[in-house]
Amino acid sequence: MAGVPVVVEVIMLVARGGELAYRAVRRPLAVDDEPDSVARAAWDLPPDTTDGLLHSTSWRHESGRVILTYVALPDPDPSARHAAVAGWVARGENGMEPSPDVELAEVAAHAARHLAFLEHTDDEVAKALAPHPAIRRLLTRYAPAMAGQVADSDEPDGL
Repeated sequence: MAGVPVVVEVIMLVARGGELAYRAVRRPLAVDDEPDSVARAAWDLPPDTTDGLLHSTSWRHESGRVILTYVALPDPDPSARHAAVAGWVARGENGMEPSPDVELAEVAAHAARHLAFLEHTDDEVAKALAPHPAIRRLLTRYAPAMAGQVADSDEPDGL
């Protein structure tokens, strides 16, 4: 019996014109493949790159497939076409329906929010982000506020 196909998606972040932008690549996951290895291969960094970050951020069901999403930086092709990361994160209808229909820019926003949180809670992620100050600065726009904190006026709506 065959299962649901899985696709590995890698969202690569860049700082462009004072905004956070992304491009995504996808690769199918074969039965014997390990998702991190497929993501690393799809990311296609030059072998001598030492200052990167690859992190699994989410999954979703889309068109009969499970999409396993990773966020990565740097983008090995920063001159490629990138789209703006959304200024909000998609939300489900209610607590019993957690899977909204999403646009890829919203998936990128979720990944940015994930990294913004991990920069403060995971030393390895903070260390990996350090060589990328422009992206780090832009990620602060996606940092979720803790309960009781007043949101910064520069924070995108809906985060």
